[in-house]
Amino acid sequence: MTGCLGCDLLAGRRELPGGVLHETTAWVVNHVVGPMNLGTLIVGPREHVVAVAELDDTAAAELGPLLRDTARVVETLCRPEQTYVCMWSHGRDARKHLHIAVQPVTAEVRARYGGLRSEQLQARMLADGHEPDVADVEQFCDQARELFREIADSS
Repeated sequence: MTGCLGCDLLAGRRELPGGVLHETTAWVVNHVVGPMNLGTLIVGPREHVVAVAELDDTAAAELGPLLRDTARVVETLCRPEQTYVCMWSHGRDARKHLHIAVQPVTAEVRARYGGLRSEQLQARMLADGHEPDVADVEQFCDQARELFREIADSS
């Protein structure tokens, strides 16, 4: 769907720093685009899906293992205090392309945002608008892509 960020990124109509890190039949993993911390990965459906209730059987079956593997990649590379897994698809006026953020929250990240946690931390990040450096994202994504390959090869 033209004009949808998720669809535009996957179709190459918008730049996707770091590119696609991993993909399954129904899902694609990439680094977040926007004001979240380095290492925050997005698990999004290939198709324009706006609700979990709309997932087909293939997408539903792939989701759990893919979230686990994505969290393993984030945990390995970032060594966070906690890894958040949050589904977002609520747009300003309507539902938007479903995407699930897998976000590493380190002590450094919490300190940068006054010790905030959970939704307050994410809200502050979005309001502050600070985006990770593109070169750092590219480097992180190279490492993440390799870890996804290792996980796939060991399955």
